[in-house]
Amino acid sequence: MRMILVASSKGGAGKTTVATNLAAHFAVDGKATAILDADPQKSSTHWCQKRAAMDTAVLPIDGSKRGWDKHVPDGVQRLVVDARAGAMADDLLAFLDRADAVIVPVLPSAIDLEATVPFLNSLVAHPRVKKGKLPVGIVANRLKPWTTNSEQAITQLKGWPYPLVAQLRDTQAYVLMAALGKSVFDYHSEQIRSHQDDWAPLLRWLKKSL
Repeated sequence: MRMILVASSKGGAGKTTVATNLAAHFAVDGKATAILDADPQKSSTHWCQKRAAMDTAVLPIDGSKRGWDKHVPDGVQRLVVDARAGAMADDLLAFLDRADAVIVPVLPSAIDLEATVPFLNSLVAHPRVKKGKLPVGIVANRLKPWTTNSEQAITQLKGWPYPLVAQLRDTQAYVLMAALGKSVFDYHSEQIRSHQDDWAPLLRWLKKSL
């Protein structure tokens, strides 16, 4: 089993969007996939429930309590962790000790960028991150590529010590698909394929990391 932790100390950064779409990608790719939902809002769990009747269903697992690992069934090939909003590295030790990769979504605003720095600093103190054994990737989320704000954010993110592994554009498509328990990987229209292209660098990075 491979575990991907999606975490951010800043609420509203798009953790659940990244976690659910990533889980859907693995499921569509034929992997037995589960989401470990450690966020009290349980948005990932609700998404899984809406998807339950699909051939590419994703199993929801409660990750908010100790002993969650006992509830992960044998045969799960990909486990995506939707971490609790506001958590720092010390709050995520049980996941950091086992994860194969960490994804940190960040919004392109000065407030979000500044709020993410302490979280990244807390991550680097973890022995596996410090030794380079646990890769950490940054996902710039809800970008408006035509704006100066997004362009400046990308420039700043590229200067951070962790790689910028994806640039996801701002679109209502994610909101509409989440309401149906779906993802960008469940559709094949030309418009949706352009959104899938946004994920390609992240998927390549994960393939190398896993």
